[in-house]
Amino acid sequence: MLAEGPEISIKPPNRRYVGTADSDHQPGHHQAKQVIADYQAGTTVYELSDQFGIDRKTVSRILQRHNIPMRRTGLTAEQVDQAVRLHENGWSTAQIAEHLDTTQRTVQRRLAERGITTRADQTGDGA
Repeated sequence: MLAEGPEISIKPPNRRYVGTADSDHQPGHHQAKQVIADYQAGTTVYELSDQFGIDRKTVSRILQRHNIPMRRTGLTAEQVDQAVRLHENGWSTAQIAEHLDTTQRTVQRRLAERGITTRADQTGDGA
């Protein structure tokens, strides 16, 4: 016997795809196409994030859903050597990142791999 109570409805799982937008913070189809075009033209994920006002992870998901190969912006061994020298000369990880056109976190990680502790590591203020 079924219990009496309020009627409920069960909705199927949300099967959203890139091209729908539930809010101003999620890219619609046109915006997703522009993200892809700009990325393929050389704009970075971080630049696209700022440009479209969306999280960098959202940009990456758009690219992944459309099978767009991701560029990796890691540092070469020579760039890591340069980062070490710059850090030893008093440059901040933010300054090094800007100089090498990468992220501060990438610089911090590469320096840590070389056994160098940064101020951000010591204070927990890492990006």
